This record gives sequence, C-alpha cells and structure tokens, in this order.
Amino acid sequence: MSDVQEATNQLLDVNLHENWRSIQVTESDPRSESEHLQVTVGATVPTGFEQTAADEVREKLGSSCKISKDRGKIYFDISVESLAQVHCLRSVDNLFVVVKQFKDYQFKETKEEVLKDFEELAGKLPWSDPLKVWKINTSFKKKKTKRKKMNQSSGKEKIDNGQGDKTDEKDDKKGFTNNTLDCHILDYYENPAIKEEISTLVGDDLASCKDEKDESLKEETHPKVLKFRVTCNRAGEKHCFSSNEAARDFGGAVQDYFKWKADMTNFDVEVLLNIHDNEIVVGIALTEESLHRRNITHFGPTTLRSTLAYGMLRLCAPQPTDIIVDPMCGTGAIPIEGATEWSNCYHIAGDNNPLAVNRAANNISSLLTKSQIKEGKVSWGLPIDAVQWDICNLPLRTGSVDIIVTDMPFGKRMGSKKRNWNLYPACLREMSRVCRPGTGRAALLTQDKKCFTKALSGMGHVWRKVHTVWVNIGGLHAAVYLLKRTPQAFVDPSEQDRERTPW
Repeated sequence: MSDVQEATNQLLDVNLHENWRSIQVTESDPRSESEHLQVTVGATVPTGFEQTAADEVREKLGSSCKISKDRGKIYFDISVESLAQVHCLRSVDNLFVVVKQFKDYQFKETKEEVLKDFEELAGKLPWSDPLKVWKINTSFKKKKTKRKKMNQSSGKEKIDNGQGDKTDEKDDKKGFTNNTLDCHILDYYENPAIKEEISTLVGDDLASCKDEKDESLKEETHPKVLKFRVTCNRAGEKHCFSSNEAARDFGGAVQDYFKWKADMTNFDVEVLLNIHDNEIVVGIALTEESLHRRNITHFGPTTLRSTLAYGMLRLCAPQPTDIIVDPMCGTGAIPIEGATEWSNCYHIAGDNNPLAVNRAANNISSLLTKSQIKEGKVSWGLPIDAVQWDICNLPLRTGSVDIIVTDMPFGKRMGSKKRNWNLYPACLREMSRVCRPGTGRAALLTQDKKCFTKALSGMGHVWRKVHTVWVNIGGLHAAVYLLKRTPQAFVDPSEQDRERTPW
C-alpha cells in the first residue's frame, strides 16, 4: 500500500472517531457501544473476481470473507472501527450493511401471500445496529450530496441495487479544469480531513457548509423526516412476483414502520432487498455511487472500471521493481490503478490512438493533482508514463517487461471482429517478444474468445494459459486470460524463415 493511501486511511480513522464523539452528544447510546459494534457488510464486486476481493478483505482488514452463491457479492464481518478502511478497498464497487439474511426463505404459493409476508417482514427485522452504522457512515460521507448538485450536467447516474452504475459520460467535451474540480470535490467526499486544502480550490462552493450548520440547528428543534427508497434485485425463475411488486409492498411496510417519506431520487436511506432463488438479504446501502469511480476524469468509448483493472493486476501478483505495461491502454484505467496501488513498480500506458493517449495523460495529471492535495505538498510524481506506439511494433527491448495487463479490442465499439483475426496473433507475438522469458506474465481481457483461443493455440511455445476468469462487461460475456511466459527465448519469424531456407 502506498504512503498516500496509508495517510488517507489514518485521516479517515481520525475523522471517524471525531464523528463518534459528536454522535455521542446527540444520542443516548454510549460511545463504547458504537465503537465495539460488530456488523456484517456486503459488497458487490466484478463478477468473476469474488475470490480476488475476498483475498483483499482478508489481507487488509483481517476479516474472514464469505463468497455469495449470488455472483458478484461477498460478505464479511467487521467492527465499526474498520468502516473507514472498508471504503478504501480497491476491488469492491458498492457497500451495504446487512440487516438480516435468510439463507432458505420459504415463499408461499400465491403472489398475494408472498407480498403479505414481505409487508409483515419489515416490522420483524433488527434495524437498530445497521441504522447506527448507516448514521456513522453518512456522517463522514455527507459531502456526497453536495458534489452531485454541483455536477448535475456531467451525466445521468442510475444505481441498480448496489450492482453498479450505468452512466452516460460526456467528458470529452469538458475542460480539464471542470474535471479537476470534480475530482477535488470527490476527494473531499472521500476524506473530509483535507477540507482546508480543498476549500482553496473550490472556493464559495464549499463555503455553503455554513448553510448546512444553520439547517442542523433547525433540525434540533424540528427533527428531520428521513427520505428513503427500496431497491429490489431479484434473480431466479421460480418467483411468482416481480421486483417492482416486492419493492412496492416491502417499501410500504418500511414507511409505515419508520414513518419515513418515500422519495425515489433524493433519498437519505436506500434499503436493499436482494432475492436470489430462496435466499433473501435485506440491507442498507453505505455507498451512493460505485467506488470504482475514483481515478478517471476523462472518459473514452470503452473505459474499464477501476475495480476490474485492480482485479486483473492482482492476478499477476506484481512484485517491487516490476515493469508493468498496458500496450492498449485507452483512457489508462489499468496503469493508473496500478500506479496507485503498486507504487513500487513502473507502469507504462501506451496506445496507437493519439486521442486515447491524450485522455490517459490527462487522467494521470488528475491523479497526480489528487496525490499532491492528499500529501499537502508538491509530489515527486508517479511511476507512470503515457506513450503513443504501434502495438505490433513496441519500442521496448526484448525481454524487458515483467507484466502485461490490457483490455483487448472486443470488435464491437472498438475495432472489428474481422480485424481481430489478424490483430490478436500479431499482438501475442509482440507481447511474447518484450515479456521476460520464464517469469513474465500477462492478464488479457477480451470478449472475442473464439479469435483469442485460435491465436493463442499458435503461440504455445511462448505462452502457457494458467487460468481463465469469466466476467460480465456491460452485459457481454468476456474472459480474462492469465498467461505465463515460457522459458523459450523469442525468435523473430523472419529469422526462422531464413534458417529454414537452404543456401
């Protein structure tokens, strides 16, 4: 973990304890009860990378982790003291605190009976501890709403039950200043302890915090009625009800129980009703948008999620001083994530498209600015560079690269299926040249599995397939292939032909 991340975690810890002290003044519950509260947290992760996320949780939090049979979810137990560290996990998209889990829920035969049970369920659930966690969580995540108001024109966001965002990004037309401003406000949301540094950048926008203090004084005399919504995510073919019907009836019962006000857009609390076959998990969302939205400010047509980029990098187990290359970097999501988490390695982002290289350079610049703000001083820089090159003729020495991680063209938004039949073999050949024999490895993402498998079959002497991770990319069934470079030295095809030609 980098020094920047360690400092951020410490600041988040300090701020969390400060908020506990403020909560103690307004609540009758003793401070010690909140400090030692144990809860179960659920997290959505990129499908196929559940084990990677579980390993990260065990490594960074020291908590045992359970992988759900519902793909793309993990569960782990933590104390509230670790809540800030949970938000710093690199492999998770959305977080929620579990209210109650029913591993084998018995559904009634008719729709009316099932929906009636949902209505009765709301009043029987143990809401107390999860709501305490939600309140502590919102106290140090409270600037999220302010950031949304200031960035309404940047796109429309839809959160689908903690599964992630579906975002219409139009950042190509934005100036770099606006993007930098947005990422600074996001930093304020992630780490309120750096308020003083950021306030100089966003000026009067953060000065409006005084108005919020006035509102809090009003709330002391007139308690605020919370707004909420229920989001239902259902998977299974044997259910006699729809997701909307379950959310409607369960939400109505929650409203009657708490006397909250229903609001589908400007809500304070999002109650989650996750149904997978006979398993039901009721939770309260701890994130308003996916945590993968952390590095990229300049988007391209096929921007890779940061959480997926982290999973691909982790598959290759980077070691200190490794040289890690993304030869088709696009907006630079993979090398930027690598430079953030593995700062003791050197990362190179390359692409043949000048627009892509420009976006990657701008994203690197934004990341550098964020690092400088968090450190509170001018940074020496980041171990990353962006280069324009030809993937089939890389300007790198033979055997000089330790790891190659890239998102290859699917042949849909970028490139074409027909071109891939020539591109993939050429790419694998050039990657085998620059990758270190014996120890080099590669993690390659593609949806064009047939073409990739055919290309790889002709490279058995230089590449060995170690593992395949099946993932879902925007509804497309894709795969991440983990390859190991064989000890055989690279021989240029032209030299092979020359050797075979009799003199």
